[in-house]
Amino acid sequence: MSKTNMWTDKDFRNGLLKLALPIAAQSFMLSAVGVADTLMLGGVEQNAMSAVSLATKIQFIQNMFISSFVAALVILGAQYMGKKDDRSVSKLFCITLNACGVASMLFFIACEFFPQYIMLAFTNDPELIAIAADYLRIAAWSYLLTGVSQCYIALLKISDRANNAATISGVAVVVNIGLNAVFIFGLAGMPAMGVRGAALATLIARVIELAWAVGLSFRKDYFKPDYSQLNKRDPALRHDFIVCLWPLLGAGLLWGVGFTAYSAFMGHIDQDAPAANSVASSVIELMCCMCNGLASGGGILVGNALGSGDLEKGKLYGTRIVKLSFPVGIVTSLLMFAITPLVMAVVHLTPTAEEYLHSMMLVMSVYTIGRVVNTMTINGIIDAGGDTAFDMYSLAVTMWGIALPLAALGTFVFHWPVWVVYACTCVDEVGKIPWVIAHFRKYKWVKDLTRE
Repeated sequence: MSKTNMWTDKDFRNGLLKLALPIAAQSFMLSAVGVADTLMLGGVEQNAMSAVSLATKIQFIQNMFISSFVAALVILGAQYMGKKDDRSVSKLFCITLNACGVASMLFFIACEFFPQYIMLAFTNDPELIAIAADYLRIAAWSYLLTGVSQCYIALLKISDRANNAATISGVAVVVNIGLNAVFIFGLAGMPAMGVRGAALATLIARVIELAWAVGLSFRKDYFKPDYSQLNKRDPALRHDFIVCLWPLLGAGLLWGVGFTAYSAFMGHIDQDAPAANSVASSVIELMCCMCNGLASGGGILVGNALGSGDLEKGKLYGTRIVKLSFPVGIVTSLLMFAITPLVMAVVHLTPTAEEYLHSMMLVMSVYTIGRVVNTMTINGIIDAGGDTAFDMYSLAVTMWGIALPLAALGTFVFHWPVWVVYACTCVDEVGKIPWVIAHFRKYKWVKDLTRE
């Protein structure tokens, strides 16, 4: 096909923006919940904010499972959508729904009945453990719903309904934030519930999100899954799903457990480090929303092209997304640096925690470039063609082979300053850019994964 400029190619430009902008908005709104929790609980007590920040790492790990299952659905589903094979998409949806249901039940049981024991992995402070356990006993019920709702939202994205997915998530977030204020501070005649109020607000928002997403699937002109496939087996498609899933799950767990370990390191330094890390984590998720949208939107476009059999078009679209990742990364990095004074002015922490946060924000200004480029290249394009193993290998080498050991040594052996330990946790993203680009240029990811 003609290699026109990406912005003069109307099909590419309009298709990317139609997908990326709603997904970026959805990502932003979801991240806004974390920011709202941080700011509101910080207004109650710093320990409440720190405890919930650590407690939500449990959900973070659950999301690694759910996100991996859903990513496999999106990768294969986008290709079958490009092939216009709705029956296979329904089968993939049912396979994913079953997997998400099992994972959600296991995390619910752990958080509802054994929260104190789980929190020992993140902190040895009895006060933080007690506060986090109160939060988890209520939030656990929302963990039952998350996997199911994410399956339906993924189906909306790959069936050209990304706007609806963004609307659902956006409304759920607004409800969550509004109820946060009501329940945490005791507004509108409600009792002040603190961390339990934050958990209750999350649960109500998840109920609304699930009911809306399921309801849309029954509307005319929307993709309605064939639920009769829930108890049926398609060995060939299940095999393809598992082959796609295992590297995604491996990468998700390597990244999720590693990222959680970073938070645990902060929790073992002092009470101020988790508070600063909580704010820093919320800010980076907000700032990377556009790259998340471009990665997901670009991946769906590439998957549609590959599934339709047009491998050259998929290769061209992938190359354009990777080229776009560098200016997006640089702009995001500059914005991170520019908003540091604003973040410091808005957040109210102890003097020590504020000092930690300032240094973390400066470190993130560099880290963001690597985060954006790698997200758009690996999670967006390389995964879209089914080359899901590369992400797992790269994380095993850079995060588990370099960043984690350095951070662990700095925390428990050498007792380095907090900002140095934090910098160790960020070194992997920047360091692996050359490896990522070299692998991309081998074009092993240019594959049609569909079956006849």
